[in-house]
Amino acid sequence: MPIRPYRDGDEAAIAEIYRHYILHTTVTFEEAALTPQAMRERILGYVDAGHPWLVWEDDAGTVQGYAYAGKFHHRSAYRHTMEMSVYLRHGQQQRGMGRALYTAVLDHLRQTDCHAVLGIIALPNAASEALHRAMGFEQVAHLREVGFKFGQWIDVGFFEKRLG
Repeated sequence: MPIRPYRDGDEAAIAEIYRHYILHTTVTFEEAALTPQAMRERILGYVDAGHPWLVWEDDAGTVQGYAYAGKFHHRSAYRHTMEMSVYLRHGQQQRGMGRALYTAVLDHLRQTDCHAVLGIIALPNAASEALHRAMGFEQVAHLREVGFKFGQWIDVGFFEKRLG
């Protein structure tokens, strides 16, 4: 089960994985599924800026999950702070791959000038909260009712890890 950088052609599987979260969960605040082309453009925005976008593929070569990091904010003083995310194909959770993907992205970020990493998650989300805590993140903020999806208000938690 190798973890590797994004390759052209991965965007269809990535868009399919993300589609489940968009259409059936509140873990992302996006409300419309992305086409593979739109996902490709998004990914290349990260990759072209030098940010990591990693995928996990199973032994058959099928992408089963991905993780990435990118700018937290566009203002220059935030240039040493990154935001990261991980998504696994529905049904692939609780196998350690979220942790493996996060570890790989964090290892990449340690080789850069990144000082702080944020995980911004919809709450409640016990699995994501546990993953962040297990990876050494600390919850530093809880924003109440800042998202609205599926007819309900959703809280957001900010989890922080300092690398330097």
